[in-house]
Amino acid sequence: MIVSKKLKKFKNIEHGFFNRKGGVSTGIYKSLNCGSGSHDKKKNVSNNLKIVSKKIGCEQKKLILLHQTHSDKFIYIGRNYKFNKKKIKADALITNTKKVAIGILTADCAPILFYDSKKKIIGAIHAGWRGAYKKILSKIVKYLLKKDSILSNLYFVIGPSIAQRNYEVGIEFKKKFLKQNKKNMKYFKYIKNRIFFSLSDYIKGQLKDLGIKNIEIIKKDTYNNKNNFFSSRRSKKNNHDYGRNISVIMIK
Repeated sequence: MIVSKKLKKFKNIEHGFFNRKGGVSTGIYKSLNCGSGSHDKKKNVSNNLKIVSKKIGCEQKKLILLHQTHSDKFIYIGRNYKFNKKKIKADALITNTKKVAIGILTADCAPILFYDSKKKIIGAIHAGWRGAYKKILSKIVKYLLKKDSILSNLYFVIGPSIAQRNYEVGIEFKKKFLKQNKKNMKYFKYIKNRIFFSLSDYIKGQLKDLGIKNIEIIKKDTYNNKNNFFSSRRSKKNNHDYGRNISVIMIK
């Protein structure tokens, strides 16, 4: 489990970016696969979520995950939230409720955890290129400002995701981003006539444009097998299914 340098100084929250170590799954899902959307045994995924819950310090039923759809939709979890097994379709969770852990699943996309140090609001965001392109971050920051958050009190941490050197994209992908904003060219790099995209820098750029000053990027490449993360792109290269990494945050 990796912790953020910026977030660990706040003693009233627990958080972690988990890799694939420390679980019970076997084979290609070895070992801490937290994705019920994979073809892993449901019992193994449940036991892995139990391990994560214990590490964070919450009841397993109070670890909330989403049915992620690469959207710009987010959900606020209030005190009267009814815990059940049906997952909400969205790509971010926000709460100020204590002892409720909110989590995001990724396998190359960027998990983002944030904290408002004064309003005591936390959030977990799933940002692949689609969600980031649809400006899920802008929607969330504007929502926080409506809740009277102050930009200088917001801390955003971009967790482990696929690095630019392993994120090859096509020309149409690049054109799409340049059509959105010509300044997006700085997130692309050509190597031997192949195009590579930096997802984490694109997200960081959006946050900076929104006025966020406290930004951290955890530079761990999920594609690189040595880092022990599940990777969709690496797995699909070998034509097999893949597990999901989990990133979690909770107010104590």
